[in-house]
Amino acid sequence: MFSIINVAIILALLIIHFVLKESSYQASLYFYTFPLPIIILIVLILSVFLKKRKYHLILAGVLLLIWLGRSFRIHIAEDIEETDIEVVFWNATHERNFEDAFNTNNGIPDVLVLVEHGKFKVKEFQQKYPDYNFYRSIRGISIFSRTPLKIINETTSNYKSNFINFETQDINFYAVDVSASMDVPREWELGFVNALIQETNNTVILGDFNVPYESMYLDTIKTNFNHAFSEKGNGFRETWFWNIPLLSLDHIWVSKDLDILKTEKVATFKSDHSMVKTFIKKN
Repeated sequence: MFSIINVAIILALLIIHFVLKESSYQASLYFYTFPLPIIILIVLILSVFLKKRKYHLILAGVLLLIWLGRSFRIHIAEDIEETDIEVVFWNATHERNFEDAFNTNNGIPDVLVLVEHGKFKVKEFQQKYPDYNFYRSIRGISIFSRTPLKIINETTSNYKSNFINFETQDINFYAVDVSASMDVPREWELGFVNALIQETNNTVILGDFNVPYESMYLDTIKTNFNHAFSEKGNGFRETWFWNIPLLSLDHIWVSKDLDILKTEKVATFKSDHSMVKTFIKKN
């Protein structure tokens, strides 16, 4: 009986991950809850209770290879020059501020976007760094830039997904923080984001999308933008949870007319999300 239950559990997980995916709201909840690393772990745990575990170990090995092929990247970074633009995104998990971000990044970038950060006063940072530019939105997204900053549009969905369109470094930026509520279908919130992205050239999109790279709701963005880490990152693409590579929720997308030189994922225990940064060059 246990063997039958064992096989049924594994089949259900594989069908959800590889077949059903986000075909319905209910299926999407399981799809996000059981990413491939979790399925591999479950297969290995279930194998402990079997005398004949060879097939479980083979399956776990195959799934591991699939995961590595999807998520693990090795790239040779290009040389970074002073004129190149360093862009950083970080979900700071309600406690951190710009100073924490600078320290975690080991330096002050050209553009930095924080979401879900702690309390701070922009005036205090402006006094400490008078030559730079800071903006804090009441909607929970804050922006730093070395050069003048122009806010074009900021809005929030009915379910508290936040969106800001701004310009700096002569580049158009879209910053997003998609609602993490499990009661709200990601289809609604990514539809909200996709509808607001009008520019597809000279543009960078960055934020916490709260869906993994494999999500079909990112297909519209994938059509016109390159994923910074997939193009020039090293290591696992996943940015969550507490440096364990489970889900790639945090993304930087770069329009195809801009060159991605190097992308890094900065591991930190200051947040349950890793920081992501990329260096880009304008053609």
